[in-house]
Amino acid sequence: MSQAEPQAASFRDPAGRLFHAGDRVLRVVLPGARSDLLAFLGSSAAQRMIAAGRLVRTVALDDSQQAALAQDPALREMMDAAPGAALVEHERIAFPSYPYEWSPEMLHAAAVLTLDLAEELLQDGWGLKDATPFNILFRGPEPVFVDVLSIERRQPADPTWLPYAQFARTFLLPLLAAQRFGLMLGQVFLHDRDGLEAEEVYRMCGPLERLLPPVFSLVSMPTWLARRADPDDTALYRRKLLPDAEKARYILRALFRRLRRQLMRLEPAAGRASVWSDYLSTHSYSGENFAAKQTFVEEALREFPPAHVLDAGCNTGTFSRLAAESGAHVVAIDYDPVVVGEVWRMARAGSLNILPLTVNLARPSPATGWRNFESPAFLSRARGAFDAVLMLALVHHLLVTERVPLDEIVDLAAELTRDLLLVEFVAPEDPMFVRLLRGREDLHRDFHQARFEQAFRRRFEVLRSAQEPGSTRALYLMRRRASA
Repeated sequence: MSQAEPQAASFRDPAGRLFHAGDRVLRVVLPGARSDLLAFLGSSAAQRMIAAGRLVRTVALDDSQQAALAQDPALREMMDAAPGAALVEHERIAFPSYPYEWSPEMLHAAAVLTLDLAEELLQDGWGLKDATPFNILFRGPEPVFVDVLSIERRQPADPTWLPYAQFARTFLLPLLAAQRFGLMLGQVFLHDRDGLEAEEVYRMCGPLERLLPPVFSLVSMPTWLARRADPDDTALYRRKLLPDAEKARYILRALFRRLRRQLMRLEPAAGRASVWSDYLSTHSYSGENFAAKQTFVEEALREFPPAHVLDAGCNTGTFSRLAAESGAHVVAIDYDPVVVGEVWRMARAGSLNILPLTVNLARPSPATGWRNFESPAFLSRARGAFDAVLMLALVHHLLVTERVPLDEIVDLAAELTRDLLLVEFVAPEDPMFVRLLRGREDLHRDFHQARFEQAFRRRFEVLRSAQEPGSTRALYLMRRRASA
């Protein structure tokens, strides 16, 4: 086994610590949380959730397995410091992502999953002690709850759901701000992992809007009440137990139903329009040329079937779908959250193994959190993680809009792929290239097809290419050079 490395994402958790050892994901569970976690993993509730794919697959390791793993220095140090600790192993999610990279549709799906689990846990005597989207990863287009230490035994007579305010800040209010004001999730969660306060959204709203649902209940009332509250009054946080456990469950079920109704009102609408949502129909190939492009990609995927594919600049996911249908696990990125949301809908409806993320390759997600190591940067997760990278109708956007030199684009492509690159050349006289230039033709006067090929041959060998007669675009299938 590879040497275990502690994962910074779990450093805040007082109940345990996550480790990666090669492809294995291990969690040291400290003695105070051990009995509850092992009891939960053995419960019918856990087995139902794992079987349904909603909870990360988790196995408690037996004494002999723990003893073998405890030979690892990092694991041994932590377990020696906490006698009685347990080791569990989780499935590894292929590509971790964070809420600031999701579309609103994905945040909404994660919120629904959180409520589903809270309701199902309630009937079996368990509860969630926190409710944040950072407890969730995506397995393809499906959310999966991964923080098993957030599940605890609940006090049967307690009618309160302590994560309620956190659920509002990290799910409801960001969804509301995205729906009403077009606020991107990156603008929310890269600024504050704890989401939005009601007062922040209140300042975005006009006087009339503050009186309309759902703004009135989610934003205005909490803001007005907070102004009248005594910040030193701790009575709000004291447990208020009822004499009747069934009445407590009834109150919680009513709360969950109300939250679900609010979520339904905040569900992102399908078919939203953006600058790039109609790109394929208005700015790209003719029908005949586009069919030829699809055939080129299909043949490449069939001849060299990759297990992991990055579709960079995926737009509405035509080529992500082709890669997924060839059997690949696909990460599809685009900086437009509207098209990312449409890819997510397409992938979920077709049960396709596609993880769509809102990522601008020219300004990818940075490392964030405590000391910048809590959530790794997108490129740290992506470098060398893919057997094939698709950069179709992308290079000219990076060249012109982002002013990235061609050699830099080539180097990034070589960092991302372990093997194949499918890339498209778009000539300066192409209508989209001209549109992007906006009169700055002099900046790219020396850019032509021979220069394009020369730049990529530095890091790749060309396996084949295709160009329709008279077309301003050409497709290339390349293989990364071993020395690259």
